[in-house]
Amino acid sequence: MKRYGKAVLVVALMIASFGIGMGVGPLKVAAETRNFTTFLQVFNLIKSEFINPNHAKTDDSNLEYGAIRGMLDSLNDPYTRFMDPKAFKSMQEERQGSFSGIGIQIGMKDKHLTVVTPIEDTPAARAGLRSGDRIDQIDGKPTKDMAIEEAVTHIRGPEGTFVTLLIQRKGTAKPFPVKIARASISNKAVKTRELDGNLGYIRLSTFMNENADQEIRDALLKFSDKKGVVLDLRGNPGGLLPSAVTIGSMFIKSGPIVQIVDRDGETEMLEASGRTVMAPNQPLVVLVDGGSASASEILAGALMDTKRGFLIGTKTFGKGLVQTVHALEGGSGIAITTNKYLTAGGTDINKKGIVPNLVIELPKNPKGEIIMPDEKGFKDTQLERAIRYLLKGEGKIKKAA
Repeated sequence: MKRYGKAVLVVALMIASFGIGMGVGPLKVAAETRNFTTFLQVFNLIKSEFINPNHAKTDDSNLEYGAIRGMLDSLNDPYTRFMDPKAFKSMQEERQGSFSGIGIQIGMKDKHLTVVTPIEDTPAARAGLRSGDRIDQIDGKPTKDMAIEEAVTHIRGPEGTFVTLLIQRKGTAKPFPVKIARASISNKAVKTRELDGNLGYIRLSTFMNENADQEIRDALLKFSDKKGVVLDLRGNPGGLLPSAVTIGSMFIKSGPIVQIVDRDGETEMLEASGRTVMAPNQPLVVLVDGGSASASEILAGALMDTKRGFLIGTKTFGKGLVQTVHALEGGSGIAITTNKYLTAGGTDINKKGIVPNLVIELPKNPKGEIIMPDEKGFKDTQLERAIRYLLKGEGKIKKAA
């Protein structure tokens, strides 16, 4: 097994992700070779001969962006994507934890634009959107072949304006429209509360927030004297890989947090930093579901494989790929799938997900839909089982990790 320096890999994924891309110089050189002759011929023919029905000049940026998207589409990877300046700015705003929209995390599943999870206490959650809902249209625009960031730019907008989504839900015969008012979304990464029985509850909703690491650290210190802790990763769509490694290190003293596989098939272990916050003998239960994706699965997989935490809930989303983000000239950006990851124990969960130690479903209505927290009849059977597990002493860690 080839081992690159750990620092080199982290720098590549962490720092270079937000550096300036290759720029136009190398592209101009490449374009002058015979490999790009056809492309330049087509570009020049469009510029010189194409007649726009509206008699408007052909926009060079539209041609450029369209060519880039077509090139990326040929890779057949929904996570490798180009972001125009507006979409790239939206992604950066999300990292800062505040934006104007409806409050959903979206992704691609089976080549369809899909709701990964609605963010708690947002217009999307109050409108009844659910994890797994397929978005067929946005304000009448079909989402077939629409890039994720393009969809984001259509969904987001000024506070107080409306967007209408055409939703196809499993178990529902026909798609139905949902009209939602946009609002200012403050995506706080961590929420905590005390549970009966001297237990602590930590809800981690995203790894995209720059403050997530410190908020988890503060929460673990706050609950350091509790009999046990519940870490809720349900509906957490993931985010930054380094954040998952940092947070994993707060629970796991030593050993791998995740295994990273590069394009040549070489594997690198990203190991715990040794700076744990949670005592190794404090019981921990982790809640997961189909909305737990990417960095959430890295953390859940590490806690499961090292036996540091006991997983309760349903199978996770199954995104085992890592994207590197590059800023490009003109304010645009690109996310490229550069690595795949395996869990700490070496399991490939891409498109498969993680099956928890104990599978517990949430209650469903007569239509077979999960009853949401703000609906009548909701009962958090997963959290109840986690509490019972901890209070009965089943959560004691027999082998410190």
